[in-house]
Amino acid sequence: MTGPTLTTRVAKQLRVVRASLPPARGLLPLILLLGIWQLVQSGPSPYFPAPSQWWTATGNLLNREHLVAAFGATTLTFLKGLALAIVFGTLLGVLIGVSKLAARALDPVLEFMRAIPPPVTVPVAALLIGYNGIMKLTVIVLAALWPILLNTTSAVRQIDPLLIDVARSFRLSTTERIRRIILPAVVPALLIGIRIAIPLAIVITLLVEMLTSLPGVGAIMIRSQRNFQSSEVYALLVLVGLFGFVVNDLFAVIEGVIMRRWPPRR
Repeated sequence: MTGPTLTTRVAKQLRVVRASLPPARGLLPLILLLGIWQLVQSGPSPYFPAPSQWWTATGNLLNREHLVAAFGATTLTFLKGLALAIVFGTLLGVLIGVSKLAARALDPVLEFMRAIPPPVTVPVAALLIGYNGIMKLTVIVLAALWPILLNTTSAVRQIDPLLIDVARSFRLSTTERIRRIILPAVVPALLIGIRIAIPLAIVITLLVEMLTSLPGVGAIMIRSQRNFQSSEVYALLVLVGLFGFVVNDLFAVIEGVIMRRWPPRR
């Protein structure tokens, strides 16, 4: 009985993963465009090098710029910033959604900060913190925080007040209220907020590296652009695009598994 049951469970999980992944046919227009580009661009070009030259440029970057280490630094910073944004966004969202006093106290400040474009915060953060990893993390968190915070706040405010009254009648503790009532209402909206925050965090990570020349792919990209190495810039763009594609696909799988296991709201 154990064998078939385990096999059935594995097959079910694989079906969930396949259903969560976006269709691969969405890449066909990009592949077709690159093929046409390769056929049309027969010779060297300072602005539009052929895709075949991007591969050579990638090899040069691996040998000269320690590209693997740069991608590791960018990925680690992105993951740290996203994780901090999820933690702070969820906690603040729940606090503002539950407490009217906290909402009145924090809403004006948060609305002011939300209106500030993330690139503008880079000089201020560099002035206050300095050119280091903490400054980069601060800017990323401030950029990725808002979709998570707003979605969480909205989800908490949409909870039926009758559920809160029932929890009070049964004298549930704050921890029990969060676990039994608030979390089931917040998680779907939180996942949507994280999905929106992921590309924002990637873009801001690269932008901060470009503006500050801190270690990462963005610093290599701006250095190649300043040296007029267009094939290297295109190669890095492709690698960054593949990185974003893989991250979004992985999160789509995680989201699909969570949403299939999460208890429906009642």
